[in-house]
Amino acid sequence: MPVPRYEAVLCDIDGVLRHWPATDALEQAHELPPGALPAAAFAPARLLPAITGEITDEQWRAAVARDLADACGSKERAHAAVVAWTETLPAVDHDVVTWLKRMRKVASVALVSNGTTRLERDLVRQGLADLADTIINTARIGVAKPDTRVFHIAAERVGTPVQLCLFIDDTAANVEAAREAGMTAIHYHRFEDLRAALPPLHDTPSESRQDL
Repeated sequence: MPVPRYEAVLCDIDGVLRHWPATDALEQAHELPPGALPAAAFAPARLLPAITGEITDEQWRAAVARDLADACGSKERAHAAVVAWTETLPAVDHDVVTWLKRMRKVASVALVSNGTTRLERDLVRQGLADLADTIINTARIGVAKPDTRVFHIAAERVGTPVQLCLFIDDTAANVEAAREAGMTAIHYHRFEDLRAALPPLHDTPSESRQDL
């Protein structure tokens, strides 16, 4: 079988490019039950409206604070915890940043994230806004991964047929959905997973392969 040639790289943000810290210390500092913050924030009924743009990031966080107040019995602690959580920024994986910059020399690059309306501001704060040719934030398009429409929209944004796109994500369901949409997809676990994707990239310089 012929080796596929990719003309666009579509990369997830959180879990690949950035990594959020655990909430244990924050919960302990604000006397919240262990696991209460992620349970409130990422329950599907609470999260989905935020990552499809039905509500703003601010509205989502206000709702999380209300849920936490019910869980811990204190509106003040819940509010303080959400403020501290909001001020937290994730760690950036600079190896992935370097890899994407090099990929951009030979292919279109898009960041594809189930984000809230805050995503673009955070990327600017962390110096990541210019890393890709385009950013597909699901809060701006009204559908979220693993909906296959996300991948077709992303391919259209980079002007590349889906079969010439390489998609990278740390969530298995998103990887499978990208494959269903016609893309080649990598289930990301560690940086070494990206090295394996390098040879099929269209006209990738040999010196770059040695460096990555």
